[in-house]
Amino acid sequence: MNVRERNHMLSLGELDHPGLFPHLEGLRRQPRTFRIDFGLPDLPREPGILIIRGPRQSGKSTWIESALRDSVTRHGPGSAYSLIGDELMDSENLVQAIRDLATAFDPNRKPHRLFIDEVTAVRDWERALKRLADEGVLRDILVVTTGSKATDLRRGSERLPGRKGRLDRTVWLFTPVSYAEFARVAGPDLGESCLYAYLLAGGSPVACAEVASTGLLPEYVAEMTRDWVLGEFAAAGRSRSSLLAVLNCLDRFGGTPVGQAKVAREAGLANNTVAAGYLELLADLMIVGWSPAWDASRRVPLARRPAKVPFVNLLAASCWNPARPRTVREVRDAPPERQGRWLEWLVAQELWRRAAIRGDPTPEVLPHWRGGDHEIDFVAGQDLFIEVTRGRASPIEYAWFQKTFPDGRLIVVGQDRFRTERIRGVTFEDFLSNPDWS
Repeated sequence: MNVRERNHMLSLGELDHPGLFPHLEGLRRQPRTFRIDFGLPDLPREPGILIIRGPRQSGKSTWIESALRDSVTRHGPGSAYSLIGDELMDSENLVQAIRDLATAFDPNRKPHRLFIDEVTAVRDWERALKRLADEGVLRDILVVTTGSKATDLRRGSERLPGRKGRLDRTVWLFTPVSYAEFARVAGPDLGESCLYAYLLAGGSPVACAEVASTGLLPEYVAEMTRDWVLGEFAAAGRSRSSLLAVLNCLDRFGGTPVGQAKVAREAGLANNTVAAGYLELLADLMIVGWSPAWDASRRVPLARRPAKVPFVNLLAASCWNPARPRTVREVRDAPPERQGRWLEWLVAQELWRRAAIRGDPTPEVLPHWRGGDHEIDFVAGQDLFIEVTRGRASPIEYAWFQKTFPDGRLIVVGQDRFRTERIRGVTFEDFLSNPDWS
């Protein structure tokens, strides 16, 4: 069904027409479905521009179809329409398409909403929206946009000052399915393998459904994820072989701080600046985070020191991992060192997910602390520290912490539960299921 036919059906309120919501129809055929929660409970009624960023395979298109259907159901035919960026040739096409739809809204059925999926497929999309906002075309319309080209969405948002309405918040990050939701749906069948299955699927709804049903990450899911990343780097003029070398470095170095010079040297890149460009684009795509050293005395991250680069997209980590894990058993039986890296990235992804839902401006920044013979994986707040361990742990091992950070609290995420005045041990399942830990 093309966009004209789709919007014709929406104007008539014929929401049961086959092909109108293809992603929702596909979702109904899946044996397991997962609730998506990225912190946006309800769409605002006020006009403005919402920008929703998220990686591929995170469920954005399914969510936008659901939001479109619910909007027409609640407010009536002619209250909401949709466009798909992949079907528009350029920004002029986008301008004309929005102009046409702006005249098709029913004046008696409000709020008026226009949903644009994958808007970043349209070059200079932000200039098109700015132009329409300045002309008053969007005066009474809430425009809801999604996209996977994180750099375009972030910088496009910055090019729309004063044009996004009076909304309390206009930029949202589409986050993975939480472990708690995955365990709710798939836990009864997966049992003790639930955590390893989540490590493999990484919170992608498609991957979660496949892994929960078969214990296998299908190659088509891995291929779609790889193609998305390769396409973004090709569009940015980056080398495929250099990307593979950088990703291989990040996997090998794991939880070890690494400077840009080392990445450049190990990956065979020309210089530090080139290495920084690859790492920045991976962060823009919400694949990796940035974990700088944290200065405890000044309570600030140190940008000039080598930083850890944890994956915050576990599906991408699985798809690009040289070991190519595709089954739950392969994750569960992985060598301890490799499994330890994945578990640290699991906590990094969860910290990123929670920060994104809160609306933190830089959720990808996840500082770590090192001092003498001691290290803590994540500084989650001014006085909150999180250590990740694959093996057994006890409060005796962390007796130094209270002397070093008299006002600090430490959460040790691992196999054991224990509690002292300022140190608490929790399991991975505990930590992932309870946001109050951080």
